[in-house]
Amino acid sequence: MRIAILDDYQDVSRRYGDFSGLDVTVFTEPLTDVPGQLAGFDGVVAMRERTRFPAEVLRALPRLRLLVSTGRRNAAIDLATASELGITVCHTDYRPAAAAEHTWALILGALRHLPEEEANIRAGRWQSTVGKELYESTIGIVGLGGLGRRVARVASAFRMEIIAWSSNIDADRAAEVGATAVSKEELFERADVVTIHYVLSERSRGIVGAADIARMKPGALLVNTSRAGVLDTPAAAAAARRGDIRLALDVFDTEPLPADDPLRDLPNSVLTGHVGYVTEQQYRAFYADAAEDIRAYLAGAPVRVMNPPGA
Repeated sequence: MRIAILDDYQDVSRRYGDFSGLDVTVFTEPLTDVPGQLAGFDGVVAMRERTRFPAEVLRALPRLRLLVSTGRRNAAIDLATASELGITVCHTDYRPAAAAEHTWALILGALRHLPEEEANIRAGRWQSTVGKELYESTIGIVGLGGLGRRVARVASAFRMEIIAWSSNIDADRAAEVGATAVSKEELFERADVVTIHYVLSERSRGIVGAADIARMKPGALLVNTSRAGVLDTPAAAAAARRGDIRLALDVFDTEPLPADDPLRDLPNSVLTGHVGYVTEQQYRAFYADAAEDIRAYLAGAPVRVMNPPGA
């Protein structure tokens, strides 16, 4: 069985997972022709949602029998079509702490101007920026699911006021993590820091738009470590370029971010390349489970199946 491991940009999959004895090819660059480049493979390990597998792509891969996705869900895979074609889709474990921790790295890095100060000291300059404290400021969390709740618990340690909104927020559950449920309008008007933790779907696409951004306080920070599609990134970038807000992004509409993308020289911003989940512990979970998924499939007893027969 020929296996393709996709989008392993750092070429680390074989360091963190035991693929010994398996016929594995690692792709360290994004695919430009998915059906063409994967035509000779029976199995694929997909890195989350980096490579899409809609119905037309799955139908163009007649040899494909096993598709492993890192993480516990993958909206980029058409599970119904995979089932129709007899393709088993499996998942791996996922460690949510990584993305929550990176959210706080971005918040602290942006408010204390860490990229500028690090560059300044290397260039011989000293104390050129003025930061902001988190203590007694207000954080607005858009989406109070698992990740949002982790972020809220850390905010409590900074003695921040925590407000939260989602389209189906439960005030009692919000209170469990010290958050007060508010309207979307109030959240954007009051928060000193707004951080987005919303699952991307057709209903949530663009859920944070230009009107929301326009409500933000002058100099407030907007953070997105979720998915680019939930945020009107051009509107957010325009506000940061005007100096209305600060912006911290780990996700982008096109990934990898093109070398000539104007976001690369955006002022009032901290940008990272979708590394919120990229940790040694996360990669061990991803690739160890992926190797286990492959071996279990070859043994005739698939594990962690996302599209069980009859589902």
